[in-house]
Amino acid sequence: MNIKVYVVGEKIDKTFLEGIKEYEKRLSRYCKIKLQSFKNEEQLLKKLADKSYKILISVNGKTVTSEELADKINHLGITGKSDVTFVIGTNNIPHDEVVALSTIEMDLGIKTLIMFEQIYRSYRILGNEPYHK
Repeated sequence: MNIKVYVVGEKIDKTFLEGIKEYEKRLSRYCKIKLQSFKNEEQLLKKLADKSYKILISVNGKTVTSEELADKINHLGITGKSDVTFVIGTNNIPHDEVVALSTIEMDLGIKTLIMFEQIYRSYRILGNEPYHK
Protein backbone atom coordinates (compact mmCIF):
# COMPACT_ATOMS: atom_id res chain seq x y z
CA MET A 1 0.00 0.00 0.00
CA ASN A 2 1.15 3.53 -0.78
CA ILE A 3 0.22 5.94 2.02
CA LYS A 4 0.82 9.67 2.06
CA VAL A 5 0.26 11.98 5.02
CA TYR A 6 -0.16 15.55 3.80
CA VAL A 7 -0.07 18.35 6.35
CA VAL A 8 -1.22 21.93 5.71
CA GLY A 9 -0.05 24.60 8.11
CA GLU A 10 2.77 25.62 10.34
CA LYS A 11 6.11 23.88 10.54
CA ILE A 12 6.14 20.71 12.64
CA ASP A 13 8.40 20.84 15.69
CA LYS A 14 11.62 18.78 15.56
CA THR A 15 10.55 16.66 18.55
CA PHE A 16 7.46 15.42 16.69
CA LEU A 17 9.43 14.87 13.47
CA GLU A 18 11.80 12.54 15.32
CA GLY A 19 8.85 10.44 16.48
CA ILE A 20 7.38 10.43 12.97
CA LYS A 21 10.71 9.22 11.53
CA GLU A 22 10.68 6.32 14.01
CA TYR A 23 7.20 5.31 12.85
CA GLU A 24 8.22 5.69 9.18
CA LYS A 25 11.04 3.24 9.87
CA ARG A 26 8.71 0.77 11.60
CA LEU A 27 6.09 1.10 8.86
CA SER A 28 8.58 0.41 6.05
CA ARG A 29 8.01 -3.34 6.46
CA TYR A 30 4.26 -2.92 5.88
CA CYS A 31 3.80 -0.13 3.35
CA LYS A 32 5.32 2.84 1.59
CA ILE A 33 4.60 5.95 3.63
CA LYS A 34 5.56 9.56 3.05
CA LEU A 35 5.03 12.79 4.97
CA GLN A 36 4.79 16.06 3.07
CA SER A 37 4.03 19.53 4.39
CA PHE A 38 2.33 22.37 2.54
CA LYS A 39 2.06 26.04 3.44
CA ASN A 40 -1.45 26.38 2.03
CA GLU A 41 -4.34 24.53 0.40
CA GLU A 42 -3.42 25.71 -3.11
CA GLN A 43 -0.06 23.92 -2.91
CA LEU A 44 -1.79 20.82 -1.60
CA LEU A 45 -4.41 20.79 -4.35
CA LYS A 46 -1.66 20.81 -7.01
CA LYS A 47 -0.10 17.73 -5.43
CA LEU A 48 -3.21 15.62 -4.75
CA ALA A 49 -3.62 12.69 -7.12
CA ASP A 50 -7.09 12.00 -8.48
CA LYS A 51 -6.65 8.25 -8.06
CA SER A 52 -5.77 8.54 -4.37
CA TYR A 53 -8.41 7.79 -1.73
CA LYS A 54 -8.44 10.96 0.38
CA ILE A 55 -9.22 10.86 4.10
CA LEU A 56 -9.40 14.16 5.95
CA ILE A 57 -8.41 14.11 9.61
CA SER A 58 -10.69 16.52 11.48
CA VAL A 59 -12.41 16.82 14.86
CA ASN A 60 -15.63 17.07 12.81
CA GLY A 61 -15.18 13.58 11.35
CA LYS A 62 -16.37 10.19 12.49
CA THR A 63 -14.37 9.01 15.49
CA VAL A 64 -12.87 5.59 14.79
CA THR A 65 -11.16 3.04 17.02
CA SER A 66 -7.77 1.56 16.18
CA GLU A 67 -9.51 -1.63 15.05
CA GLU A 68 -11.87 0.33 12.78
CA LEU A 69 -8.95 2.18 11.21
CA ALA A 70 -7.17 -1.14 10.67
CA ASP A 71 -10.31 -2.53 9.00
CA LYS A 72 -10.54 0.61 6.82
CA ILE A 73 -6.91 0.27 5.67
CA ASN A 74 -7.40 -3.45 5.02
CA HIS A 75 -10.65 -2.86 3.09
CA LEU A 76 -9.07 -0.16 0.93
CA GLY A 77 -6.19 -2.48 0.05
CA ILE A 78 -8.48 -5.41 -0.74
CA THR A 79 -10.72 -3.29 -2.97
CA GLY A 80 -7.76 -2.03 -5.01
CA LYS A 81 -7.51 1.42 -3.46
CA SER A 82 -3.87 1.03 -2.54
CA ASP A 83 -3.06 4.73 -2.87
CA VAL A 84 -4.35 6.47 0.28
CA THR A 85 -3.78 10.06 1.36
CA PHE A 86 -4.47 11.29 4.88
CA VAL A 87 -4.83 15.09 4.97
CA ILE A 88 -4.29 17.02 8.19
CA GLY A 89 -4.77 20.75 8.69
CA THR A 90 -7.58 21.60 6.28
CA ASN A 91 -11.21 20.68 5.65
CA ASN A 92 -11.57 22.55 2.36
CA ILE A 93 -10.43 20.04 -0.24
CA PRO A 94 -12.20 17.30 -2.19
CA HIS A 95 -12.19 14.10 -0.13
CA ASP A 96 -13.69 10.64 0.14
CA GLU A 97 -14.31 10.67 3.89
CA VAL A 98 -13.58 12.51 7.13
CA VAL A 99 -12.20 10.75 10.20
CA ALA A 100 -11.49 12.10 13.70
CA LEU A 101 -8.52 10.86 15.68
CA SER A 102 -10.01 12.63 18.68
CA THR A 103 -12.64 15.22 19.45
CA ILE A 104 -9.95 17.29 21.16
CA GLU A 105 -8.19 20.02 19.17
CA MET A 106 -4.44 19.35 19.00
CA ASP A 107 -1.25 20.91 17.76
CA LEU A 108 -0.52 19.98 14.13
CA GLY A 109 2.68 18.15 15.12
CA ILE A 110 0.99 16.04 17.78
CA LYS A 111 -1.89 15.21 15.43
CA THR A 112 0.54 14.13 12.70
CA LEU A 113 2.58 11.98 15.09
CA ILE A 114 -0.61 10.32 16.36
CA MET A 115 -1.71 9.64 12.77
CA PHE A 116 1.56 7.82 12.08
CA GLU A 117 1.23 5.91 15.33
CA GLN A 118 -2.33 4.86 14.46
CA ILE A 119 -1.31 3.68 10.99
CA TYR A 120 1.46 1.61 12.59
CA ARG A 121 -0.97 0.24 15.18
CA SER A 122 -3.38 -0.67 12.35
CA TYR A 123 -0.78 -2.79 10.59
CA ARG A 124 0.13 -4.51 13.86
CA ILE A 125 -3.55 -5.30 14.43
CA LEU A 126 -3.94 -6.62 10.88
CA GLY A 127 -0.93 -8.88 11.35
CA ASN A 128 -2.16 -10.15 14.73
CA GLU A 129 1.12 -8.87 16.13
CA PRO A 130 1.57 -7.41 19.61
CA TYR A 131 1.66 -3.65 19.59
CA HIS A 132 4.13 -3.07 22.38
CA LYS A 133 7.71 -4.29 22.07
